[in-house]
Amino acid sequence: MKVKERLKSANPYLPLWEHVPDGEPRVFEYNGEKRVYVYGSHDTERTQYCGRDQVVWSAPVDDLTDWTCHGVCYTASDGSVLYAPDVVQKGDTFYLYAAENKGGKIVVASSKNPAGPFENPVPTKLGFDPGILVDDDGRVYAYWGFCSCFCAELEDDMATIKEGTLRRHPIGHIPDPWNAQNNESGINIHDAFFEASSPRKINGKYVYVYSKRYTTPVPELGVYEHCNGFLSYKWSDSPLDGYQDGGDISFNGGEILRLPDGTGQQTYRWGNNHGGLVEINGKWYIFYHRQTGTDEYSRQGMIEPVDIAVAKDGKIYIGDITYVGGEPVASKPVEMTSQGASINGIDAYKIISAGYACHISPLGQAYIQPVYEQVEGVSAPVVNIGDKTTVGFRYLQFGTTAPKSVTVAAEVSKKTTVRVHIDDWRGRVAAELELAPQKTQCCAPLNFGIIGKHAVYFEFLGDCGAKFDWFTFSVANSGE
Repeated sequence: MKVKERLKSANPYLPLWEHVPDGEPRVFEYNGEKRVYVYGSHDTERTQYCGRDQVVWSAPVDDLTDWTCHGVCYTASDGSVLYAPDVVQKGDTFYLYAAENKGGKIVVASSKNPAGPFENPVPTKLGFDPGILVDDDGRVYAYWGFCSCFCAELEDDMATIKEGTLRRHPIGHIPDPWNAQNNESGINIHDAFFEASSPRKINGKYVYVYSKRYTTPVPELGVYEHCNGFLSYKWSDSPLDGYQDGGDISFNGGEILRLPDGTGQQTYRWGNNHGGLVEINGKWYIFYHRQTGTDEYSRQGMIEPVDIAVAKDGKIYIGDITYVGGEPVASKPVEMTSQGASINGIDAYKIISAGYACHISPLGQAYIQPVYEQVEGVSAPVVNIGDKTTVGFRYLQFGTTAPKSVTVAAEVSKKTTVRVHIDDWRGRVAAELELAPQKTQCCAPLNFGIIGKHAVYFEFLGDCGAKFDWFTFSVANSGE
């Protein structure tokens, strides 16, 4: 009997025990090999944001599910907590902009290897969440800020702000919600810069990716409170000014259910967001993060493919783009999925952890439990599941041979029915399982054949406080 493999990478793309948010993706060639490197903060403190070291993960450009950890690349010179970094290459040297003292002190360290270690930190006058752009002509620009944003050109030492180039508020910003005394009068909240500066040059345009904080409702996405779960962008034809309206690229509120009145409903608890754009083998992706647990201290890196197009009037569109007559006319955030870079869908015949869910509805009760044990195949369960909770995965790939059964592994406090829906959270019921306290696994036959790519949802019926660990589909009736 063939032993089933556990799914090792989907969305989140790193192992479920790893918590690297704020991920800035970069493609670097080193020793003749092109790889995608991710640089982010490291949620290891568990009771507050981030940690006291930073690690590097990378993957070959032709397989974004095969990630390797290169270990610790930098530890704060003063032993403090490190916030979001960035890394760029100039010449044969890689520069890490490290945010020591919770972003209060920015230093630049260097290495001849993109995986580090980064050494010899030099102080800078940059600020919170530094993002760096090395332009085509070799000039270097820095972007940073929290609620208020700044940008400037750097000298050749990669640390000093070039005199006369500092710009304040290149894009609209918001009042600091935690420090009203520092707010300016007449503040411009248009497109509401919050944090997470991430500059890129795309198709000759300067693209400023940042975390937007919506202060007004966005009903179509189910947002009715102040919300900074978005990654958004503005664009310009020059690096330091002239930025124009862009749009939203990513939102970490899960699958957005479309309601009859035209509004939306979130299915995942949103939280702060940070990431960047990268082109890999001719395809663009947005890297961002989501929350696990019940706070923002166990975040996980996520990835989605995005479309990018430039209209005849010069405007650049990024995200899920609408075209009319072949011309881009609008864009909206790409969907949040379980598949990530596996654009054909997750292999339905592997053992799939419930921790890859992108839909947990209704909000406010069940959640993904963070795991930290660095064991291959460790699962992050969905816990505290109540009656009529739905846990969904977009998308699975069933191939050309229909499975015969589905197996669910879960712990329940009393007898619980689990319905397996296909394509929609209230879609056709493909199977029905009966869980009991003494039985942690249950297998049931499927009611109809399923082939190709589909969304799958598990609906729990019964106030059972369930702990949903994993599931798998099988071509045999036994579930093996």
